[in-house]
Amino acid sequence: MENRIEKIKKMQKEKDVVILAHYYVDGAVQEIADYVGDSFYLSKVATQVIQQNILFCGVSFMGESAKILNPEKNVVMADAHADCPMAHMVTVEQIEQVRKENPDVAVVCYVNSTAEIKAVSDVCVTSSNAVKVVKNLPEQNIFFVPDNNLGRYVAKQLPEKHFIFHDGFCHVHKSIHAENVKAAKEAHPEALVLTHPECTEDVIELSDFVGSTSEIIDYATKSVADRFIICTEMGVFFELQQKNPEKKFYSVGHRQFCPNMKKVTLERVEEALEKMQPYVEVPQDVLEAAAKPLKRMLELAAK
Repeated sequence: MENRIEKIKKMQKEKDVVILAHYYVDGAVQEIADYVGDSFYLSKVATQVIQQNILFCGVSFMGESAKILNPEKNVVMADAHADCPMAHMVTVEQIEQVRKENPDVAVVCYVNSTAEIKAVSDVCVTSSNAVKVVKNLPEQNIFFVPDNNLGRYVAKQLPEKHFIFHDGFCHVHKSIHAENVKAAKEAHPEALVLTHPECTEDVIELSDFVGSTSEIIDYATKSVADRFIICTEMGVFFELQQKNPEKKFYSVGHRQFCPNMKKVTLERVEEALEKMQPYVEVPQDVLEAAAKPLKRMLELAAK
């Protein structure tokens, strides 16, 4: 392990590579990364780093977003097969059909989507900025893709907008059921429930706080409470425990695990640095079209 980490650091310096890692990847990978965060944070960092090469430890749509925002840089994925099923749950044809039926609609695309979907959307959002971005849109009619649960959560915060929902979902968050949360609360009655908005509405209703991965970490870190039930992917426990060694964090004991994120290991990071493959490639026309909603997201989120 020690030799592998030393080798990674050496290659990284020699090849001018910055390592970006999502909170859901293995803790050992988070530990060696230069920047660790959620989708919104990493999408901003990708535009600010000075290195010519970005090694992305996450799933494919994240690497695509980094490439779209940095077309002149080389973006390499730690694992070629780490993908997000939800990113493929909406099609260009479905968006075109909704636009045809609702010419005044704004297509709001969760960043957990393919470059092709971003390219036909009006603005992108992440779980941490979705409410703010949609609120700042001039359009009243919103088609929110692909995540149904996040779309419904945003709609509840913005009753003045009219939402058309899609039926996409995150299999990890959808598999956290209300009965699991209730059982966890019975086992740990003193613990606060912190939940990601990709969870279903009945789980959100049982929660003390709802927010993105980074917002969950911030909440737990700043809170005077010292016990928490965490309703999101288990990878976040690494950062929670790093920042709060004296606090206790509990899962709901049921399938809080993304097999795609867990494909990203130190071994994969080492291989990707050795080969500087697989490169993220986005066709030029798609790249240019997809850059607009991503840049608009950064602008509207900064207002």
